[in-house]
Amino acid sequence: MTYTCTPEDEGKRIDRKLLEFSEDYSRTQWQRAIDDGNVSVNGKTAKANYKLREGDVIDYEEPTVLEMKIEPVPMDLDIIYEDQDVIVLNKPKGLVVHPGAGTKEPTLVSGLLAHSDSLSGVNGDFRPGIVHRIDKNTSGLLIVAKNDKAHHALAAQLEDRSLSRNYYALVSGVIKEESGTIDAPIGRDPRDRTKMTVTKENSKPAVTQFTVLKRYREYTLVECHLKTGRTHQIRVHMKFIKHPVAGDPEYGIKKDALAESQLLHAHSITFIHPSTKERMTFEAPLPEEFRKVLAYLDEREGAVQ
Repeated sequence: MTYTCTPEDEGKRIDRKLLEFSEDYSRTQWQRAIDDGNVSVNGKTAKANYKLREGDVIDYEEPTVLEMKIEPVPMDLDIIYEDQDVIVLNKPKGLVVHPGAGTKEPTLVSGLLAHSDSLSGVNGDFRPGIVHRIDKNTSGLLIVAKNDKAHHALAAQLEDRSLSRNYYALVSGVIKEESGTIDAPIGRDPRDRTKMTVTKENSKPAVTQFTVLKRYREYTLVECHLKTGRTHQIRVHMKFIKHPVAGDPEYGIKKDALAESQLLHAHSITFIHPSTKERMTFEAPLPEEFRKVLAYLDEREGAVQ
């Protein structure tokens, strides 16, 4: 992978800059990658304390997670569909999709390893089968590849946007428009590297379409369609238009006690089957917590329309 430094990178240590490229690896892991000769600047092997200059070209390989051993853990997976190529499942809120730096609890990957001995290896040993992911506290549909051919086909659909994902979100405030498109690039928040933000610096294009489904006195239920798949995209975009996802502890309103975590659910997914070429659509109902909040709002606030 290659990255060209901008004026904002001037003077940064390279090991700190590498942390911005992925939230899955620790600084120690990046430093090991540097020590192993897997990171270069302008064609020369880098040192961890090298200070970057504008125009420097960084070539790097992601760290090998040597200290991470993933054990299969039997889980009661909510599998919607499965065949020799793919698994479509409904992930519950609170379950991390795959391990990253500092992950201690079992992840969905552990459950998948216990469920199947046939998973794609495209993303390495600690992300077998994982084509895309959703946040720990977001529920809903994921598609998993059971072989490399299926993985490459699904990844290509993500790239050309023929793999479609739709989410339900309850957001703070009343959205006046019936629908809209949020076209705003997303990158790492320079003030808090664990978060993402709308920014023009070191960012990637991000597009979210939304449609209002129901308005309450203080909230709006929307359906969001992802045109791109950036980290925390819906949560960041809804905050950007001043309608953060209700209950979101990172991007939401602190006084919002409606839920302990974001009310965001990946309710449908559409893709072309890697082998049969059939167009397939799957849906997952709202989880109980989400339904209870909507019932509460219906009773206590009443719908405006």
